[in-house]
Parts: sequence; C-alpha cells; structure tokens
Amino acid sequence: MTLSPSNPPPASGTQSPGAGIQYPESGIQDLESRIPPPVLDVRNLRTYFRAGAGIAKAVDSVSFAINAGETYALVGESGCGKSVTALSILQLVAKPSGYIAGGEVLLDGSVISTLPPMEMRNIRGNKISMIFQEPMTALNPVFTVGNQISEVIRIHQKLKKRAAMRKAIEMLGQVGIPEPLRRYEEYPHQMSGGMRQRVMIAMALACRPRLLVADEPTTALDVTIQAQILELMRELQSRMGTAILLITHDMGVVRENAARVGVMYAGKLVEEASREDLFNEPAHPYTRLLLRSIPSRAKREHTLETIPGMVPGATEFPAGCRFSTRCPFVVDRCRVQAPPAYTLKPGHAAACFLLDPALRQARASVAPATKPIPPSALREDAVRLRIRDLVMRFPIRKGVFQRTVAHVRAVDGVNLSIAEGETLALVGESGCGKTTVGKCVVRLLEPTSGSIALYGDELVGLRRSRLKPARRRIQMIFQDPFSSLNPRLMVRDIIAEGMETHRIGTSRHDRLQQLAALMPRVGLDPDMALRYPHEFSGGQRQRIGLARALAVNPDLLICDEATSSLDVSVRAQILNLLKDLQSELGLSYLFITHDLSVVRYLADRVSVMYLGRIVEEGGNEEIFENPRHPYTKALLSAVPRVDETGRKRIALSGDVPSPVNPPRGCHFHPRCPEARPECARDYPPSFQLSDTHACRCRLAGSDVGK
Repeated sequence: MTLSPSNPPPASGTQSPGAGIQYPESGIQDLESRIPPPVLDVRNLRTYFRAGAGIAKAVDSVSFAINAGETYALVGESGCGKSVTALSILQLVAKPSGYIAGGEVLLDGSVISTLPPMEMRNIRGNKISMIFQEPMTALNPVFTVGNQISEVIRIHQKLKKRAAMRKAIEMLGQVGIPEPLRRYEEYPHQMSGGMRQRVMIAMALACRPRLLVADEPTTALDVTIQAQILELMRELQSRMGTAILLITHDMGVVRENAARVGVMYAGKLVEEASREDLFNEPAHPYTRLLLRSIPSRAKREHTLETIPGMVPGATEFPAGCRFSTRCPFVVDRCRVQAPPAYTLKPGHAAACFLLDPALRQARASVAPATKPIPPSALREDAVRLRIRDLVMRFPIRKGVFQRTVAHVRAVDGVNLSIAEGETLALVGESGCGKTTVGKCVVRLLEPTSGSIALYGDELVGLRRSRLKPARRRIQMIFQDPFSSLNPRLMVRDIIAEGMETHRIGTSRHDRLQQLAALMPRVGLDPDMALRYPHEFSGGQRQRIGLARALAVNPDLLICDEATSSLDVSVRAQILNLLKDLQSELGLSYLFITHDLSVVRYLADRVSVMYLGRIVEEGGNEEIFENPRHPYTKALLSAVPRVDETGRKRIALSGDVPSPVNPPRGCHFHPRCPEARPECARDYPPSFQLSDTHACRCRLAGSDVGK
C-alpha cells in the first residue's frame, strides 16, 4: 500500500486548470522526460524473515519516494520496521533468514534491489551511505578509527593512502572531534559513545553520497554536537543535493529538519504528510498518541500519556488494522478489514477508518490517559549520596617502557549530593566526564582522589568483598545497551544474574516469577525471556538493561543515557515507571543525559558539567528559566523543539578542548561568546546566586550582591 496520495479528479461541473487545452502527446512525453526521477523510490517493498513461529513480515508493502535535496523522516516505535526498511534499501538484510519478498527499490530511476552483491558493493558507501544506530557494533574494534574512515575513502574515491588520511582527519574535524590528528590513531573503545557516533557520521559523509540513510544519527550525541551534525547534514544537502532518509524517535529533530514524514507501525506506513501537516493536523490515532507522549515542563506534575500495550511481533500481526489492539477508537470493522489510505489533502494521507467521510469522526479526540503524580519521598535532610572533590585522571603512557607522559583529566574536582527520593540530572557535552562520574560511583573505576559516601559510608578504597552490599544498592543503566549485555545469555539469565548474585528470592522459581512480573513494567513481553540480545531492537535492549538494574531493588539508580535510544512512546512509559518507582520506594536517580526535554520533565535539580567540572547547578526552574552560565544558555538554545516557539540559537565556536591539556583560566572561555580578558587568567570561583543556585562564571558573580 502506498500512502502517496494523488490529486483527486475535479468534481462534476467544475473545470481543472488547463482543462480544454490540447497538448501534443509528444510534448507531454518530452516534458516528462525532463523531470528528474526521485533519488530514492521505494515501491511496495516487502521484507520477510523466516522465524520459528512462522514468517515475520517486518516490512509489508511500504512505498515512498525522496527527491534530491529533500529530507524524509521515518518515525514510529521500536519494532515497527524502520531500520529493516533502511537495511533492505542497501541489501543488508541478514540472509538466509531474511529476504526481500517483493517490491523494488530505485536509485535515480535505476532498480538496485536486484543487483548482484559485487555491483551493490560499489553503491554502498559511495552513492548510498548509512549511519547506524549503534556505533560500537558498526565499528571494527581491531582497527583505528582513522584506518576505517581512510579505507572507505580509498576504496570509493580512489585516493592514495596519504591523501585519504588527510581527508579522514578533515572529516573528523568537521564532525566536532577535538584533536582529530591524535584521534585518528585511536581505537573505538578509547572513545565515548558520542564520539563513536561522530566517527560513523564522518565515515558516511566522506564520499558525498547521493542518498544518506541516517538511522538515529544523533541518538548518542549531546544537543550542541547534535546541532552541529544536523547543520553539517543540511550543508551537504544544499551543496550536493543529497537526499536524506532520517530514521529517528526525536520529534524535535523531525520538526526542525524533515520536509516530509512517514509514520510507520507494524511494518506498514499508516500516515504520510508534510512536516507542517503532521504536527499541526495529525490524522491517525497512532500519530496523535506519539506526539502527546512527548515530555515537557507542563506535564511535570502528571504522568505522561502512553500508548497501551506493545507493538505486536512480526509473526503475530492482527487481522484488519494492525493498530486495532491498542487504538482507543477501535470498532468491529477495524478488527476484520485493513483500512485504505484516505487522502485528506494533496500530500497528506492516513490509513484509518476514522477518516472515512461516512463515519464523520476524522477529528475525534484522544482522551487523556494521565494521572497526578503523588509527591516523591524527597527528604532534603537525608543525603543518600555525597561526592566531594572527586578527581579521576587516566594516565597516557608511551614508549617501550610505557612511561606516563600526561594525564586525561576526565573528572577534576566534582562535588554532588543526592537526597532520598531526589532526581539529579547531570548534563553536558560528550567527553565532559559525566559517564566517568557514574562509573566512579559504582566503582567500575577507582577514583584518583576524593570521597564518595553512600549514607555516610565511604566507598572509595573499599575492597571488593565489602563493596558487594553497596553495589546492590547502587545500580547503573549503561549508554550502549548492546555492549552491556552478554550476547551468550538469554534475557531471562541476564536479568536473573544479579538476583542470584545478591540472593534475592528464595529459589530460582521464585526469581523467575519476579522476573515475569518485572518485564511488562518496562515494556517487555515475558515471552521474550528466552531470546538473546541480538534478537531485539536497540530500544528493547535498553529496556532489558533497565529491568536488570531494577531486579535487585536498588536505592540509587545511575541512568547513563537510559532513554536516549527509546522512541517517544516507550520513553514515556519508562519515565512514568521511574516516577512511580520513586514515589513508591523513595528511589534516588543520578540521571546522566543530553536530552534536556527529559531533564525538564523529570529532574528536581540539574548540574551542568563542562570539561570535568560543574559550571552551574540549581533547581529545575532556576536552570531552565534563569540560566546564568553562557555554556548552560548555549545548551538550552540548541534543544530541538516540537512547538514553534522561536528562540535564538547560540552557536559555540570551536571544539571541546582536550582534557589532556585544558585551557588556562576558565575552560570555557575559548568558546564563550561573552568571554572577557580576565577569564583566561584563572578559573572562576563558585558564586552562590541563591540557596540552591550556584554558577562558576564571573558574569554571574558580577551580579551577586546587587
């Protein structure tokens, strides 16, 4: 089924423009021959997988086209078939279980879906490039990142080794990686998740492709680098006429970058529209529910609206409308008959019986499904975690004897505290030390110096045996869900492993019962317990990581980009779950993220980190309504928004300085649009703006006492 609507014929008694004018047949053919074909034309694509339960129809009759210089966004929940559609375009579907069952894919008017592997290899990376969702699994761990980028350039651009190296270093710089010459020689494991994603983007853009398939290209990136990357993609698009297929769950990114949007559910397109029509007049109930599950400050005191249930498995699609099992407007007709695509206006169509003129329910409203959130068990006098003067430095060794020649100052004197029932958000750009702080708290890293106390009990320096009780009380959800899950274990064993280690439950049967009750709470079907991590989407793997952390009943949860790979509906479910657990159990959260819309909704307090140090901290309202540090202002200005509220974007000059050799004085002054000469002399002290708001900036300090 295609949702690309055609213009309806003129009504009886009316005349369409140009009616009555006779055109020579040859003239029409000449005109049509001059219209360039779409860069990408997907026609009734069907991609199926052979599974134990039957044939999984992951992509089922999907059609859309992308013109030169156009960005087409494909949105929907995890498991809807978005990534499989992208893999099918490049013929990267895993064989023999996966296969293209029908339809065709055209690039610049030529069919590529039936090309032999050798010819398709010449197209991949050169005419079509792809940015994959999980950079750690897409990059080869035994080669340096520079070698991998250079290889792509040498193969497709036929450049010599030295020229390819120069081009690779240039691309690393363009995507915002500091010290690209040094980073060229590093391996993927030596980089943060955000930097690995930037390497993937540099590799994809190196050959100036005709079509760029971007599968969650900014998922692991902070807002400033996200803005740079999206601007880089727009620049390439305007200069080269590159078409972009953007697969994302960030509706703010869609609003600011896509020209047209396709909404995908259970292997099919259910709505297709221009950006303006989709956000202003969403027609399909699924689209409307997706948009209403986006977190915001206005929803802070209530649970977020969610879509009940889960996307059905690709072997278990219901008869009729595939959204019928979750739709608030379902009628008997929906359960037995698949709806056609109804055209609302040229360029906007949706497959839903509500849009049938005979039913006259096209604008039926979705009833709110929210509830007030009871106050959390926040106790300001009961500090659960206190961090004082935390320092973490990594030695840089060189030479035959591996002598230490310098240090990476990942964390440089951080002070934080988290009360019972409180959520502290730690935000900042990639490489500023946020994840390192989290790993120091759970003692995956041994701090160089400083203090980490849980309920007053010092954790730094404890032996492994004495750390075990503390590690049950402090759990961590990692940024990269795939690399944090054991690929040899089934989900059942991954989640139960911590329960067995800490002896939770009286028997294995008891633990499995607790596991079966826990999985639906994080949006997983209990039947998925017997699958392996590679059988899940990125969002589903993140939910497995959350279930594993919650299984041991922790007091403090360190969420390292815990919602970054989740689509908006599942993110709403997880945020509601975190809020509910906090209210019920008094849980505390250290929420490490670059998603400031989630911070706005979830956090009680916010700490802004830059190059190993906290530069501003305060309550939620103080940070978002009255930011005082220029870096905080720049972060907030770069957040993509779904609403049309205009704002001035603050473009930061240069790259994040290297933590090996940070700038003298205020670390931010080389990029600060408001820097003064004295900022380069010494690091500013912390100025107390209120009882809860502090800022390390002379501009803020000059206002203190006025």
